[in-house]
Amino acid sequence: MTINERLLQIQPNAIRSFDAKISDVEGILKLTLGEPDFNVPDHIKQAAINSILADESHYAPAAGTQALRDTAVHFLSDRYNLAYDADSQVIITLGATEGIYDTITATVNPGERVLIPAPNFPLYDPTIVLAGGVPTYVDTSNTDFLLTPTQLKDAIATYGDDLVAVVLNYPSNPTGATYTSEQLSALADVLRGTDITVIADEIYSELVYEGHHTSIAQYLPDQTLVLNGVSKSHAMTGYRIGIVAGPTKLISAVSLIHQFAVTSASNPAMAGAAEALGSEAGRQDTLAMKAEYLARRDYLVEALRDLGFEVPEPAGAFYVFAKIPHDLEQDDVLFSLALAREGKVAVIPGSAFGIGGHGYIRLSYAASLSDLQLAVARIATFITA
Repeated sequence: MTINERLLQIQPNAIRSFDAKISDVEGILKLTLGEPDFNVPDHIKQAAINSILADESHYAPAAGTQALRDTAVHFLSDRYNLAYDADSQVIITLGATEGIYDTITATVNPGERVLIPAPNFPLYDPTIVLAGGVPTYVDTSNTDFLLTPTQLKDAIATYGDDLVAVVLNYPSNPTGATYTSEQLSALADVLRGTDITVIADEIYSELVYEGHHTSIAQYLPDQTLVLNGVSKSHAMTGYRIGIVAGPTKLISAVSLIHQFAVTSASNPAMAGAAEALGSEAGRQDTLAMKAEYLARRDYLVEALRDLGFEVPEPAGAFYVFAKIPHDLEQDDVLFSLALAREGKVAVIPGSAFGIGGHGYIRLSYAASLSDLQLAVARIATFITA
């Protein structure tokens, strides 16, 4: 028997692995996963139920139902001033996770490089490896966790034609950092005229706390594949509905991977997503959730700073990336294990997110304020014991 040798080059998801390792600690309070603690709003549930009752139980079009693709086009236009054709430039995927797999697999050949600003969500790397590509990192820990035009220019000069894509995830998991329109325009100026594809993972786009999210596709529409969805904006992680939008040539390639991998998403889930993205109630749902996240962010950032952690204020998403105080254990894995087993608070070690993450911990504030307050109290007890 044989297996794909490229699988030998990758490890299981570091976030899930660490979470599983400490899950047996009795009474532990978890701030590990990017799982919203809200329930799916009732009107969205009802749309999915209506689909079931209407016997929409057969195969949907591979690219997704017309209703959801039309809604996605309107959503991207209304929120981010992006223009796409629903029939040739949009695909509905099984969450942004499938979107990552599809876009990387469709655009990367063996030996080609994909640039990843690090620390980064640890899903891009193994997908690139499985495609035969080479993950290539830029450490952004000294540039406010954002890729700069200078870093991008240097990478292009260093790797030349071998560099075929760059991943931009913003607001970022794990740091919560995001780009201003001016910063994105400057990056676009560097990329314009190259053959480099931008894979823009914007799944947290609706959770920007100050100002408004801008997509780099606004500046580079012919080179950008935009990933979005309803998992984070509407607490619909289990519905598994993502959106990939981009120029026709790239979407055609992505569509082939999607068809062979999953055929299509489920009709009831797509009906729920269309309600989430297409209704005023759905928009208000997100605004209400975002207000809760903002209150939690403000509490957690201040509380951790009071305990001696260095905490950049997240501009979006629902994560805090905190630097461990210098007088404590600096090995973030050892620190996180001890915090879990002795302090009964579960976080994710920063090194799970690669280069630039060592010495940090990631805490998810997709948890109730009361849970966050209890977590802070336990952390305070742990570090002063």
